[in-house]
Amino acid sequence: MIQDKSITQKKVESNGQSSYSYQEVLEASKAYFSGDELAATTWMHKYSMKDKEGKFLEKSPEDMHRRMAEQFARIEGKYAKSITKEKSGKLSTYGKKRKALSFEKVYELFKEFKYVIPQGSVMAALGNTHMMASLSNCVVLPSPYDSYGGICQTDEQLAQLFKRRCGVGIDISTLRPANMNVANAAGTTSGAVSFMERFSNTTREVAQNGRRGALMITIDVAHPDVEDFVKIKQDLTKVTGANVSVRLSDEFMNAVSEGTEFKLRFPIDAKDPEISKMVDARELWKVIISSAHNTAEPGLIFWDRQHWYSTSSVYPEFKNISTNPCSEIAMQGGDSCRLIALNLYNFVDNPFTPEASFDYEKFFEITYEAQRLMDDLVDLELESIERIMAKIESDPEPDSIKKNELETWKLLYETGKKGRRTGLGFTAMGDAMAALNLKFDSDEAVEAIDKIMRVKCEAEFESSIDMAVERDAFVGFNSEIENQSEFVQMLEKEFPVVYKRMMEYGRRNISISTVAPTGTLSMLAQTTSGIEPAFMLSYKRRRKVNASQKETKGTFKDDMGDMWEEFDVYHAKFKTWMEISGKSDVEESPYVGSTAQEIDWLKRVEIQAVVQKYVTHSISSTINLPQDISVEKVGEIYMESWKHGLKGITVYRDGSRSGVLVSNDKKDDGANEIVETVAPKRPSKLEARVIRFYNEQEAWLAVVGLLNGRPYEIFTGQAEEAFALPEYVDKGWVIKGETENGRSRYDFQYHDRQGYRVTIEGLSRSFNKEFWNYAKLISGILRHGMPLPYVVDLVSNLNFDKDYINTWKNGVARSLKSLIPDGTVAVDRECPNCSDPDGLIYEEGCLKCKSCGYSKCN
Repeated sequence: MIQDKSITQKKVESNGQSSYSYQEVLEASKAYFSGDELAATTWMHKYSMKDKEGKFLEKSPEDMHRRMAEQFARIEGKYAKSITKEKSGKLSTYGKKRKALSFEKVYELFKEFKYVIPQGSVMAALGNTHMMASLSNCVVLPSPYDSYGGICQTDEQLAQLFKRRCGVGIDISTLRPANMNVANAAGTTSGAVSFMERFSNTTREVAQNGRRGALMITIDVAHPDVEDFVKIKQDLTKVTGANVSVRLSDEFMNAVSEGTEFKLRFPIDAKDPEISKMVDARELWKVIISSAHNTAEPGLIFWDRQHWYSTSSVYPEFKNISTNPCSEIAMQGGDSCRLIALNLYNFVDNPFTPEASFDYEKFFEITYEAQRLMDDLVDLELESIERIMAKIESDPEPDSIKKNELETWKLLYETGKKGRRTGLGFTAMGDAMAALNLKFDSDEAVEAIDKIMRVKCEAEFESSIDMAVERDAFVGFNSEIENQSEFVQMLEKEFPVVYKRMMEYGRRNISISTVAPTGTLSMLAQTTSGIEPAFMLSYKRRRKVNASQKETKGTFKDDMGDMWEEFDVYHAKFKTWMEISGKSDVEESPYVGSTAQEIDWLKRVEIQAVVQKYVTHSISSTINLPQDISVEKVGEIYMESWKHGLKGITVYRDGSRSGVLVSNDKKDDGANEIVETVAPKRPSKLEARVIRFYNEQEAWLAVVGLLNGRPYEIFTGQAEEAFALPEYVDKGWVIKGETENGRSRYDFQYHDRQGYRVTIEGLSRSFNKEFWNYAKLISGILRHGMPLPYVVDLVSNLNFDKDYINTWKNGVARSLKSLIPDGTVAVDRECPNCSDPDGLIYEEGCLKCKSCGYSKCN
């Protein structure tokens, strides 16, 4: 860490509060985290309280924990006044004997991230008078109204929520598919998918205190635009500000399983849809899993399971429509959720020894108290929203401008107050299993996980039922609706006493538990994350650096130009094992064979199914797979996940995109070797773009075949009479077949304005034969994966003697340039104006300098 020696070490006053220099806080925080600089700087930048000028008002996490404990204790004290003797007699066995949660007890639960860990927004904003932010980690907005005004309204809502630290989910299944008629000058709609980039850009644009917005965009598998949705992020420069997931129905999954057709339709829930189309379910499934194999997106959400195995979605006014950005919380539009996690590792007595055991009694009691804190957090969030609304109302903006923002917060306030949704999760499951000397994916570990989750489920429901007695049940608790929930049916069977009490008294919270990702949180707790096994026992970790923050250093720039700081990290509890055992060989440790890349994927699905049984919301979970895993195996994992009753899952194939964790292994990077590649097999029908341009005074066009959004082949030449296309045709399909003598032939097909298919036979005969032969060579380069900027550079530098071939060459280069994703860095060029070696990027086919603004269109 670079240290600024000019910064004073003396405390200064900030509005009556003591402030500390950067160096003071760094040293105190490093001492708190036992020298872990990554944990220290992460806490400093993300969660320590600062004034408006950025001065540190907290010296270490101890100050933060006291700040939070004061607020929770205040809410506990408020409710303690309403407890009567009659109410006390209706409490659970533990509820009758427990002591009230004082400030000291709450602080002890938080201290050193040992037992109870409120998640990000709570740590940053609770009790922080210098930050006007929501305490909700997750929000789902109502689906956009199917109009341009409705889309703009949703876009504004996203911006307003992102600036208050909320992660947001939206579902675009309500938007009309492409080419439907609309009552405006456009005539037809560009489709639901076309607005994803708009929402994504808003997400990347809005940041607060170094935290960018987080967005989930979902679509139902029945929507006619689903294939375009699935494939949009095959280009890693598209929709970079959002995660995307597909809502998969049992209807669709059964069609895949049985090999039958599936109906796409719009509106998706209409009995008599305006548009419907039968598709081969397995062909659509192949597109989905191929995309997930390539880029780890889209995620898959099993939507019927999300609905029926839920304690909230069965209520009509709380029916799920989308999920938060990491998919662990599905909600109706206009609701939010806050998150707290339990640190499972610290319930293991005598870790990493033959005497290791899990303290189930302590775990029950602390889980019970943590659920009370979860409900207290709802009240604290409602207070935060009241402050936000007061701030909006006092702003000098006209009421017409403030209206959308104010109504959004009012909706969240009323829904939160009515349902009191909570999200109690956990972290360190991987470390807890290792501390118990259990291999993560062993049968013994699965059995232990089942027992831990049963205790957690019983404790949090007993707590919520007791709070219904003391504080009243959530508004509208209805035993008849409850019994429609498959989760409640499980409670009746597995926890009959809890079920009976709940039906008599209700429960305080409409939904209770989840398993959220705990990346940053687990970094501070120095444990494995959430439900995940240890990722690696040693690795580099990247932390994104915000350009506006001082005292940071960037050591890695990703494809999007974002800067990251890299740290060498050894897994903390692996070091603990070495200290306790006196050993250092990984092969002798309980972590052997239990890292994310090593465990059996089917067992991984089984573990998640065991956990999901006891969780009212969902689970954020990623299965890590080797780079050479097949598409078919990815499909098998997803199918097994559905059969096991999971609500959703994501697979990540090593190397499919830039990650936050990078192996420390010093493997040969192949820089001095030529690597042979195998081109993907060409499907018989390939999507195509039609690109028109002029060379000199001649009208030319190019037909570029696209495989998963990337150029696969190109045909280009002068637009002769044999290939005259209407001007409105800008896309279609290239269909490969055979002539009678067995030679390949290519036809071009498109839809006319009435929706009829028009086929032009013999695309290969429509262009000059010499052009055709050169195009075959360039197509071979494309399909073997040469990056597009290099292909353009190669084509542009070809030398031909004849002018007409050079004219053709320029047309090819021009066509391919138009397909280079915006933001792609130019190859081996510096800006001729400012000499920045990394400044030149492609934008709409033109070279522009992001440093000085120089522009040149070729």
